[in-house]
This record gives sequence, C-alpha cells and structure tokens, in this order.
Amino acid sequence: MKGDYHQYLAEFKAGDERKTAAEEMMLAYKAAQDIAQADLAPTHPIRLGLALNFSLFYYEILNSSEKAYSMSKQAFEEAIAELDTLGEESYKDSTLIMQLLRDNLSLWTSDMQTIGLRCTNIHGFEDL
Repeated sequence: MKGDYHQYLAEFKAGDERKTAAEEMMLAYKAAQDIAQADLAPTHPIRLGLALNFSLFYYEILNSSEKAYSMSKQAFEEAIAELDTLGEESYKDSTLIMQLLRDNLSLWTSDMQTIGLRCTNIHGFEDL
C-alpha cells in the first residue's frame, strides 16, 4: 500500500517531487516484493496484485516497457505453473489479476513491437 500511495503522488507531481515519490515507491515495492516472493505462493492474490502494480510503476512512471513486460511475464508464468494448487477461495481473485497481467502483456507486446524491441510472448515464442 505504501508503494501505491507514492505512485499516486508521482502521477500528479513534477520535477524533484515526482523523483522523490518514484524513489520512495521503488523502495516500498521492492521491499514488498521481497516479502511476497519469500512468503506467498505465486498464485496468491496479494503477490499477483503487487506484481501488477509494480509492473505498472515501471511502465507508467519509469517508462520502462521492457522491465514492466518481464516482471508481468514472470509473475504470470509462475502463477500458471501453480494454478492447479490454487484454493477455491482465492481462485476468482487470482485469475482476475492474472487476466489483467495478461492484458498488459498483450498491450506492452504491441507497444514494444511498435518501437522495435524484441519480446517473447506468454507462450514462449519470440515476436518480431
């Protein structure tokens, strides 16, 4: 949540204030990611939501399509690999977030093709 708070600030700030908010956001998201990867299953909705928000930070705030794409792709693929272990209570939430990750992957694949970057689609085949 701390990362999300700083993301909202960064979206509306400019100059040094935007840079400071982005730095705080990076620290918060990185700390949360370390905890999530150590303590939560790849299919856990909180871990997936964090990956979604952190990848959007890279895409929207840092303008890093490649990093956003790779982060989303990794989270999606790790979750797909363990989808059969997903409990019924979190299935709906997890699959909804996975769909959002996949939607972003499709969008960012298109963006990266437009600017001439190579990317591997979610099925493992290289585009371009």
